[in-house]
Amino acid sequence: MDIRAVVAIDFGTTFSGFAYSNRTSPEIITNDVWPQQIGVLKTNTVLQYDSNYQNVIKWGNPALAQRQSRKNKGLSLSKPVELFKLHLGDLSQNEKPPLPDQLSYEKAISDYLRELGIIFFEHVLLVISIPAEFDDRAKDTMRKCLYSAGLTDSKESNKVEFTTEPEAAAIYCMRNLNEYDSGMVPIDASFMVVDCGGGTVDLTTRKLLKHNKLSEITERTGDFCGGTYVDREFLKFLSRKLSQTAINLLRENNYNQMQYMIQQFCLKLKFHFTGDPAGFEPFEFDIEELCPVLKQYCKDDVKEKMEENDWIIDINFEDLKSLFDPAIGKIIRLIRGQLSSSEDKCSAIFLVGGFSESKYLQMRVKEEFGKLVPIIVPRQPIAAIVRGACDYGLKMSTIVDRTLKYTYGMVRYKDWRVGYPTGRNYKIKKEGDVDRIKVFDRFATRGTRVEVDQEFSKIYIPHRPGQTTMSFPIYTTTNLNVTKFYDRSCMKLLGELLIDLPDVHLGRSREVEFSLIFGKMEIVAKAKNLQNGRIYNTKFELELH
Repeated sequence: MDIRAVVAIDFGTTFSGFAYSNRTSPEIITNDVWPQQIGVLKTNTVLQYDSNYQNVIKWGNPALAQRQSRKNKGLSLSKPVELFKLHLGDLSQNEKPPLPDQLSYEKAISDYLRELGIIFFEHVLLVISIPAEFDDRAKDTMRKCLYSAGLTDSKESNKVEFTTEPEAAAIYCMRNLNEYDSGMVPIDASFMVVDCGGGTVDLTTRKLLKHNKLSEITERTGDFCGGTYVDREFLKFLSRKLSQTAINLLRENNYNQMQYMIQQFCLKLKFHFTGDPAGFEPFEFDIEELCPVLKQYCKDDVKEKMEENDWIIDINFEDLKSLFDPAIGKIIRLIRGQLSSSEDKCSAIFLVGGFSESKYLQMRVKEEFGKLVPIIVPRQPIAAIVRGACDYGLKMSTIVDRTLKYTYGMVRYKDWRVGYPTGRNYKIKKEGDVDRIKVFDRFATRGTRVEVDQEFSKIYIPHRPGQTTMSFPIYTTTNLNVTKFYDRSCMKLLGELLIDLPDVHLGRSREVEFSLIFGKMEIVAKAKNLQNGRIYNTKFELELH
């Protein structure tokens, strides 16, 4: 392909952004022109539609937060549509955020991507960063939405590449090593990336190899403890002052104004909190100024008390600190666990993502780990994923191996013998007078570092002389203590490859080489008939943590 430019899109659950670069002059530029909003390198992943949910009225920050004014006082606006990216994930239906009946999540994604306003030309490679957990269905849906949004000329465009968010963040951090002491992270040393986003925090440890290559040396870990959890604690704080009922009614009837109030909390308090009590002055949070509609939802006894204070809620140092501590405590425990899981000495910890800009978070992490390892907050940490994704598009050979989250194997039947298990979790069937049990042939073990396109193979022969087909069911498990037998309590079917098996006259003397190949973003299951050379294969999603 004649690719002259790379455009990377970080389509996030709560915030999104894009970056671009020309291959002849590979300076990466992060877009910083958005509709009115807080911050400049990303905008909110939010849409506001007309009454029929056909046309987008507002998008980004203007769709989420709106201050009450005389014009809109008492006016009930349609609730913004947000968190629709979560419908791509492997969540149960009740865990996915509700959408209006008239709106599908595919339309919402397509509409949002269209609003980004990116105009593509013929010689452009598009790189999409995705969560490591996304499967083939999610990637296929993203391709359809990109096409529907007018960003590609076909659903199967070969000018679309995917990279995982942890890998993109790691690439960005690797490039930033040049800005620090060159001896800080020598070749073959490892560094940790702590991606502190809005909803989640993800950690992974990589090894720096020669020629700017990266190797993954630990399993990814993470939890729900990003920056929005501080906002949630703020609403809990208000509910203790004004009642949970009042906050619930505000959320239900005046969602935009609630979001405006949260944004004011972020601007006036959250973004500036350093964790140092010296010089901190209690803040007067004025409900009457910032969210006057909230007053009508308070009960009489609360109104009476608040009116005595002119509807001002004092927020002192300990109040504010308590809003941060639950999330930051989780992050510190995650870092400690990631450090202990690696046999290699960690040479640096990078804090990236929007929440990593918090001075209090930086201080706490440095207090806990600064004496053990340098803590680095690179420039533009909020843009780490999108800039790393753009860099990946420019040099797609950066990632050389990955650490498996699952153990992979093939399941087949074998004659049962005395001493083999008989419990209900083990599959046993009778063939004539013979009992047979399912066994698990392990190919690659959880925690193993596998190179891109590394192949694991075994030779099989048909069970019966007259077989005309042969099946290879591939299973995964997270259980490190799994035995050689199939255990349905801890194993999950990934997929199955079924092949033709001619030359019946050869009976069981027909060898088939079965392989699992771990590619960039998928697993290839391949079966080669060693008699006639015919090859069968299929692809499955490589679940990378």
